[in-house]
Formats: sequence, structure tokens, C-alpha cells
Amino acid sequence: MATRDTDREFGEFVAARAVVVRRTAYLLCGDWHRAEDLMQTAFVRLYAAWSRLRRDDSVDAYVRKILVNAVIDESRRPFRRFENTVAEVGDVEALLPSVDDALDVRGALALLTPGQRATVVLRYWEDQSVEETASLLGCSEGTVKSQTAKGLATLRRLLGAGVAALEESA
Repeated sequence: MATRDTDREFGEFVAARAVVVRRTAYLLCGDWHRAEDLMQTAFVRLYAAWSRLRRDDSVDAYVRKILVNAVIDESRRPFRRFENTVAEVGDVEALLPSVDDALDVRGALALLTPGQRATVVLRYWEDQSVEETASLLGCSEGTVKSQTAKGLATLRRLLGAGVAALEESA
């Protein structure tokens, strides 16, 4: 049974990390609504394990692992196979004209395979090492390297020369 201190600690953690977890979920799935659902799923699963976790850096890693697993689980659902993506974002560009490049990158990320997107997001957004990414995804380091290379090659092709600047800043 949860105590008030445990609930308070969990609430503080969620308040401090919700924005980062939601952004990572968005980069993994490409949809803000799905990202919100995935974030909530991750926090529900985290709450179930909260009393067993150490309160060091492993909590962030545990949340990332839960999030990646939730994205993979959701992508396996049959209704996702029939979902269509659109080439244009819509009125977002009119509302935020200064973020054209970010929208291009997000659109290009959405075109990557789920494995490529996961490795690119974890390696370059979450700044995880090859070893940490392999552990989070439950695959070999070689798979992480090849999926990352393929993902970056696709991003280069889709975005042109602008990706080189992104890699240098990562």
C-alpha cells in the first residue's frame, strides 16, 4: 500500500519529468496525442513499480525502458497497421513559422521505421550510449549501430544537407 511520502515522491518525479517523457514519446511515435497516452501508460507502469525502485538515476532509465516498450507494444496493435500518415502537418507552420526546420525533422522522423526512429531518438535526443540504447531496446549493440546508421542515412536523404548540422550539434 502506498504511503503519503511515496505518493508525494512519485508526484514530484512526474511533475519534474513529464515534459521530457512526453517529448521523447512524441519523437518515438510522431503524434502528440499518442505521446500523451504513451506518457501516461509509462507513468502508470512506473507507479506500480515505484516502491521497488531506487531513487537514483535508474528511475529515468526505467521510465525510458517502459516508454520504449509501450511504443513497441502499441505499434504491434492491428489498428496501427491501417493508420495513414499525412505528408503535411497543416496549420502548425502558420502558427509557428520559426520552427520550419524542427517540423521538417519531425516529419522525417515519422518516416523512419520504428526501430530506426527509436535508435535515433534514444541516441541523439536522449543522449544514450550505444550500450544503453541496446539495453533499452533489448537488442545487440550491432543492431543499434546499424539501425542508427540507416536512420541517419534516411534523414540525410529526406532533409538534404541540413542534417549534417544536426549531427554536429548532437
